[in-house]
Amino acid sequence: MSAIKDWDAYNATARAMGRELNTLHPELVKGFGALARGAANTQHLDAKTRELIALAVAITTRCDGCIDAHVRKAKAAGATKVEMSEAMGVAIALNAGAAFTYALHVLDAAGE
Repeated sequence: MSAIKDWDAYNATARAMGRELNTLHPELVKGFGALARGAANTQHLDAKTRELIALAVAITTRCDGCIDAHVRKAKAAGATKVEMSEAMGVAIALNAGAAFTYALHVLDAAGE
């Protein structure tokens, strides 16, 4: 389980550190913002679907900041905890599938 007990405090700290990074390297933050805005500008996916996908990716990449941001955005887009749990199920299954596939690489590398 995550060591984060207070997600609001985590979010406030992350935002403060983001402002510091923006001061130190504004072009990096500007580029990241442009990428995030571009990904959010979809023609065929609604906001809730995008956020459920983002949550599944956040789980597979083990990104606490992503989980924090996209849970907030998913809730704002109307996603329920049940819908989020179904997205988590997809992420869990994909992680298991990836581990299974890479286990086959071990067999291949081990040879005869």
